[in-house]
Amino acid sequence: MCARCRHVEIDDIIQTDAALNPGNSGGPLVTSQGKVIGINTAVILPAQGLGFAIAINTATFVAGRLIKDGRVRRSYIGVEGQNVALPRRLVRLHRLPVTSGVLVVTLEPHSPVQRAGLRAGDVTVGYGSQPIAGIDTLHRL
Repeated sequence: MCARCRHVEIDDIIQTDAALNPGNSGGPLVTSQGKVIGINTAVILPAQGLGFAIAINTATFVAGRLIKDGRVRRSYIGVEGQNVALPRRLVRLHRLPVTSGVLVVTLEPHSPVQRAGLRAGDVTVGYGSQPIAGIDTLHRL
């Protein structure tokens, strides 16, 4: 969660038009063959049946952590960013493994990324030894 904007990032979300009603959260989202592919999470009532489910791989990970540790620890680096395409010439010149990166839009004061020396306007293409092509990859890492 971003301390300033108070939003929550949900990874691997499935949008569905399956009939979900208030109170259905926690129920399985299944295929026509009966395979569980997600856990129903939210309904947007004015959106005429638009619902969301957490993908089963995420739900399985969370359940495993809850059983093992009693909680799920999430990382925090304190950055808000957006995906940007990198100029092709820059990618070739530096032999980058990605053609896009994350533009640092804002940093939270005293956050890990601020202490690491990043500034608003920087573009990051890696985290440790992992290439970063976009904000979703950065969040997962």
